[in-house]
Amino acid sequence: MLAPISWRVPPRHYGPWEWVVSLLTEGLISKGVEVTLFATGDSQTAGKLHWVCPRPYSEDRELDPKVWEALHISEAFEHAGEFDLIHNHFDFLPLTYSGLVATPVVTTIHGFSSPRILPVYRKYNHRVYYVAISEADRQPDLEYIATIHHGIPLSDYRFHEEAGDYLLFLGRIHHDKGTSEAIGVARRAGLPLIIAGIVQDERYFQTRVAPDIDGKEIKYLGAVSPQRKVELLGGARALLHLINFDEPFGLTVIEALACGTPVIAIRRGAMPEVIRDGETGFLVASPEEALERVGQIDDIDRRRCRAWVEERFTQERMVQEYLQVYERILG
Repeated sequence: MLAPISWRVPPRHYGPWEWVVSLLTEGLISKGVEVTLFATGDSQTAGKLHWVCPRPYSEDRELDPKVWEALHISEAFEHAGEFDLIHNHFDFLPLTYSGLVATPVVTTIHGFSSPRILPVYRKYNHRVYYVAISEADRQPDLEYIATIHHGIPLSDYRFHEEAGDYLLFLGRIHHDKGTSEAIGVARRAGLPLIIAGIVQDERYFQTRVAPDIDGKEIKYLGAVSPQRKVELLGGARALLHLINFDEPFGLTVIEALACGTPVIAIRRGAMPEVIRDGETGFLVASPEEALERVGQIDDIDRRRCRAWVEERFTQERMVQEYLQVYERILG
């Protein structure tokens, strides 16, 4: 299992790719699969941990990302003969090693950061097995062995039957994620907004977010622990996901729903696959429509939100579907 090394596996706070790697790795191990996890040296797993990079480079600026990524990826492929299969979660760069080994390579594509990386995926289109994380994120000129939605461990998410008195923004602080739009909707709705997440774009934060933070109506908590994240999700009246890009999946959306908290999201990317409009939240076209839906959020049955995740987005289902992919490749 080849993980990114920007963050630890599992991450201490932010790190969606690393978190999915952890959930899949531990789920496979629980079913008797022998897994070697290639990740940072401080990562945690019930399997075998193999590392060359001691710490996440996003937490230690002394580590040069390019240098340690090269060492990390090459280490995994130099040991390729020891494994039945390599599962890559490290984006496009490991694909360039796939033609040098006989071991089959599966790549979960966690979204496309830019169209400029597509030539690499196209080159290895018939050599590497691609898994999409949503139907919306599939590229029409690539071949996929499966689409597998992410899944989460439901036992980690306590159901909250009663709605809280605040709205929540949870995610990286960036224009793509619509932090500023969430502030505008909350202010016009007359409800407090709690913002939690890493600052990915410092200029955006300073110009579009920080001026509105007053510690009362608009609060910013920074990055939060997994435990605190679940508390915030469960206590919210609604999660605002007013994105400005085509979201490949949206883990925070299913986390909120698992707690019983409905989601108001812009209808882009995978949102129609993750949210049942009118049942587990609302899909909207604009912040103006989102504001209107805030007034209708109490019409959403919070138990239905939880049931939606139980039906479709569990860790168990995700692990089983990946096992089926492995069996197809190795069979």
